[in-house]
Amino acid sequence: MNDILAQAAAAPSNGEVKYTLKDFKSDQDVRWCPGCGDYAILAQMQKIMPDLGIPREKVVFISGIGCSSRFPYYMDTYGFHSIHGRAPALATGLKIARPDLSVWVITGDGDGLSIGGNHLIHLMRRNVDLNVLLFNNEIYGLTKGQYSPTSAAGLVTKSTPLGSLDQPFNPLSLVLGAEATFVARTMDRDLPHLNSTLRRAAEHRGTSFIEIYQNCIVFNDGVFEEFTDKSTRPDTSLYLDHGRPMLYGANKEKGIRLNGLKAESISLENGQNSIDDVTVFDEGDRAMAFVLSRMDSAPGLPRAFGVLLQEERPRYEDQLNDQVEEARRRKGNGDLQALLDSGDVWEVGSDAANS
Repeated sequence: MNDILAQAAAAPSNGEVKYTLKDFKSDQDVRWCPGCGDYAILAQMQKIMPDLGIPREKVVFISGIGCSSRFPYYMDTYGFHSIHGRAPALATGLKIARPDLSVWVITGDGDGLSIGGNHLIHLMRRNVDLNVLLFNNEIYGLTKGQYSPTSAAGLVTKSTPLGSLDQPFNPLSLVLGAEATFVARTMDRDLPHLNSTLRRAAEHRGTSFIEIYQNCIVFNDGVFEEFTDKSTRPDTSLYLDHGRPMLYGANKEKGIRLNGLKAESISLENGQNSIDDVTVFDEGDRAMAFVLSRMDSAPGLPRAFGVLLQEERPRYEDQLNDQVEEARRRKGNGDLQALLDSGDVWEVGSDAANS
């Protein structure tokens, strides 16, 4: 922490500091299991930070509890390792008090969608200008392999020996319903896509939410293999690109057509359909984003990756500060002691105590 302050003090008068990837690596030993997908996410975060042009003393990572929540230790910035599920609440308070800071929330499918679920959805609807990375491995890793809110129905774990009875959350559908303004999905084993998605989130003015498929090599290894394996990825993964037809397949020979609120896979081979029959993706269309977020629930359809939704909406902290300024304009700066002494008061003294 001291070297952050030292570098800030030594910055040029124009405030610009040239960083490298190494500047964002802390001196802490990274203690995730060998092969854990968290390493890839950490590396890409450290890689993009120098390009954002934000001084390290104005960057904060806030986490809850879980394997992913060790993240702040490994970033040489400011950070909080908070309590289970409460990172969105702490991050909201910090951003309101210090809107000049770049605030990142690191959470997992258990931390963010179980005990922290209520905090998460209210953060989405408020549209505070911060970034949420939800590491989804569909399992509780830190506490040794219990089922989580995103675990598939029927999954056998230490806490569900006969198979989970719970219907899993769809994180993207959940936050879309909670009025999030930036919603994306990426994965730990597609480094270029992960990198570009993190950059898009950092640029968004408002709450950004990224679901990152992250492999837990110990307790849920290979759960996303059909999307990460090069032999199956082309037919199972749809990469979204705003303003372009939704094509997938090894040779882009298949496309997605929206028939009302239903997604259909159509073939472009042998003249069965043309590219004009393929729906053009619009990342500003919330209804389309919701359909795409649930597309994989039907057999034979791919899973969507990329930015599903980005829209502009006033930021919570800007509106709050406007209200504060309006109150000051109407009533002045106020006097806390006068406020405490106003209205009904009770005097407590020796006479009152003896009466």
